[in-house]
Amino acid sequence: MEAASPAGPGSPEPLAEGAAGEFSSLLRRIKGKLFTWHILKTIALGQMLSLCICGTAITSQYLAEKYKVNTPMLQSFINYCLLFLIYTVMLAFRSGSDNLLVILKRKWWKYILLGLADVEANYVIVRAYQYTTLTSVQLLDCFGIPVLMALSWFILYARYRVIHFIAVAVCLLGVGTMVGADILAGREDNSGNDVLIGDILVLLGASLYAISNVCEEYIVKKLSRQEFLGMVGLFGTIISGIQLLIVEYKDIASIPWDWKIALLFMAFALCMFCLYSFMPLVIKVTSATSVNLGILTADLYSLFFGLFLFGYKFSGLYILSFTVIMGGFILYCSTPTRTAEPAESSVPPVTSIGIDNLGLKLEENLPETHSAAL
Repeated sequence: MEAASPAGPGSPEPLAEGAAGEFSSLLRRIKGKLFTWHILKTIALGQMLSLCICGTAITSQYLAEKYKVNTPMLQSFINYCLLFLIYTVMLAFRSGSDNLLVILKRKWWKYILLGLADVEANYVIVRAYQYTTLTSVQLLDCFGIPVLMALSWFILYARYRVIHFIAVAVCLLGVGTMVGADILAGREDNSGNDVLIGDILVLLGASLYAISNVCEEYIVKKLSRQEFLGMVGLFGTIISGIQLLIVEYKDIASIPWDWKIALLFMAFALCMFCLYSFMPLVIKVTSATSVNLGILTADLYSLFFGLFLFGYKFSGLYILSFTVIMGGFILYCSTPTRTAEPAESSVPPVTSIGIDNLGLKLEENLPETHSAAL
């Protein structure tokens, strides 16, 4: 029998082995870039915030549907009072430039505007549900993400790469899938009585949220988390308290108080307080944009709980929507943005790796950063 000749350099076996090796190497690089410890930690923190938002949505819906209680300003007022009692009082006992009175003397009008934006953002989004549809609110609320990116570009000097815009587009595609699932599941049953007013309120609320989040990122990264929460607690309590007396005093007087309603109010306040307390921590290691992409899953968590609590119909598109949004979120977090520092003198500004997604920086990028600085 004739012996088999050894494979030559042009035979298919080595070529196939080489292609398989390159493919496995590519998979390892992708896995090492998309599934690092920092990205997994960012995902976990973002979904913790989503669950807090889910808790506020469920308790509000329970109050509205079962007990006919619609008092969004009262619910927000309780949260601002908690922030005031903890973080504002904490600032009052500090010394030096971090003291409450010193901060108020230097920046009181800025924090009034910030508190006004935060309070009204919470209010107008809830009020929009009375005029427009659930679909419009879910879709138009995403308007806040491009507004946030634009504000971050001009105020925080964030510089995005192409992959960030692709990731945002993927997340918005996931939101569109969720809205389609809502329509197919029959949740679109409220046409509203003035859709145009409702849509304008949603756009206004999304823009105010974007302004509040950009200010939060700036204060948390440049100053301190306690200062942001303390000032929002102070002016949020004052502004929401005044607005509460104007627009909701009749609704509050008609609440049939019992221990169940009080428990729902406490649960809402606790979820909102945790959201406000933890969001600055997440923003400090990522960015306001990545946080807003991560919490797009909050509506899906509400839907999943609604299957058991409110009898919602299940659709497989919900799972697809969650997967698409999470994929876009991971893609966005996989690549840090850059920060173009403003010029402080006649010397041209140096563009370097910024503080957005700070926790996601890799050590091998440090030599490049030093070279750019030199």
